[in-house]
Amino acid sequence: MNILVPLPNKVNGEDLLGQAREMIIMVEQAAQNGLPAHKVEESIFRSILEMGRYAFGMFFHLCGTGDEGKNIILQEGHTVHRLDNLHKREYLSVFGCYAINRSVYGTREGQKIEHVPLDARLELPESKFSYLLQDWDQSLVMEEPFAKVNSTIKKILGFPQSVNSLERSNRKISTSVQAYWGSQASPPAAQEGSLMICQADGKGVPIRGTIPAPPIEDLQGSKGPKPGRKKMALVGAAYTIDPHKRSPEEVMESLFRKPGEYSNPLIPRPEPQFKRIRASLIRDASGTSQPSYDEIFDWLAGEVTVRNPEHHKPTILLMDGQDSLWKAGEKKLSGGETIEILDLIHVISYVWKAASQFHPTSSNQAFEIVEEHVSWILSGDVAVVITDLELKIHFGKIKGKKRKEIEQVCRYFKNNCHRMAYGEYLAAGYPVASGVIEGACRNLVKDRMERSGMRWVLNGAHSMLGLRCIHLNEDWDEFMQFRIHQENKRLYPWRTANDEDTSQEMAA
Repeated sequence: MNILVPLPNKVNGEDLLGQAREMIIMVEQAAQNGLPAHKVEESIFRSILEMGRYAFGMFFHLCGTGDEGKNIILQEGHTVHRLDNLHKREYLSVFGCYAINRSVYGTREGQKIEHVPLDARLELPESKFSYLLQDWDQSLVMEEPFAKVNSTIKKILGFPQSVNSLERSNRKISTSVQAYWGSQASPPAAQEGSLMICQADGKGVPIRGTIPAPPIEDLQGSKGPKPGRKKMALVGAAYTIDPHKRSPEEVMESLFRKPGEYSNPLIPRPEPQFKRIRASLIRDASGTSQPSYDEIFDWLAGEVTVRNPEHHKPTILLMDGQDSLWKAGEKKLSGGETIEILDLIHVISYVWKAASQFHPTSSNQAFEIVEEHVSWILSGDVAVVITDLELKIHFGKIKGKKRKEIEQVCRYFKNNCHRMAYGEYLAAGYPVASGVIEGACRNLVKDRMERSGMRWVLNGAHSMLGLRCIHLNEDWDEFMQFRIHQENKRLYPWRTANDEDTSQEMAA
């Protein structure tokens, strides 16, 4: 429970000036007494906080109770009466918790309060937590666990907040994410790259209580996540980029460069422009992830429509071999305008998988097979790789599990060969590796949501993912201003309906 900061009984600027003079005296004495800088630094900070507490209390005192007379007529023509008693609400700011007494209007005491003039004039939030405190809290929550944020804010500002309140605030703020995304303007066309890139991938989020299991099953000792303990979040990325033409030989040199060797390309690699990331972890009544697929691929289709409306740019869908992703892409990004490219890094992992069935992974023989097959793949000769693997199975008399593994690799290449024309892609300057979406999955999910011991409820994880996207897109400050504006429209519609200053601020 937060200790209330008392409001001053009267406005007295001299008291505030007196606190400032006391701080000056403290600094002078600290210099004379040779106190260490870190102790003086903290004393100054605490003094400034104390002055802020008093000054903010003065502000509330000067604002009064919001009394607008005995009776007032609301905008819709309904007359309400001032209730006899002042009503108190708590307001937790970065300076501490204040009790604000307000005049309220309604039909009679005990009935619904229909109008609170002071709340509207001060644009107070619905909860007791100030917008600034919410901003600071949730900015930290984007990177640190809720309990850690609570202890950090307490150490800095001197008061605690419950983990539960931080979680509730996170979910509440996330309800503005979709509206914010819908309000975003398309990037300036003149600053866009000449290729439109779409990517998508899945990343597991540990979910609390997904499948109840006896404690003994957690001690099985198997590597990786326990089966069924995660739900797959779908992550999408959209950006534009200029072409970067390369030869298969240049890519081979980059892939097989020895440790310590560096290349010095004459042409710098182009940077993605206006990269946007989205994530979804929602389920339908049957528990399937179809709503997440719809949300992400509908958004990707929308990005293409807005940022490449005439299809003057090549639109590239670059993903790994997950069949459900490609089916969603074909459904949502239809029309034959999309160039499908299979991520080269995943392809190489399959090449290694096949080579390791013939020779130990660390052997020179396995390395030679990988080098030869990757060279063929980069030149567009996937069929040659498949034939070579099938011949190796036949003449090497490979059987059992090893044969099944190699046959699986061959099926993977056959099913995706139409997405593996890397010779053409490299000549056109298209990207062939999905590093952007891989990095997004790592930064978005793993770095924040897969820490030791973390478990999420489904709705809470979805809320965090949406806010993390905004945070990683570097849109946080703009989003928070948007949210405050939306909340004011909801809470005080009559006040914001003709608020030209606010509208101009949001449009700027």
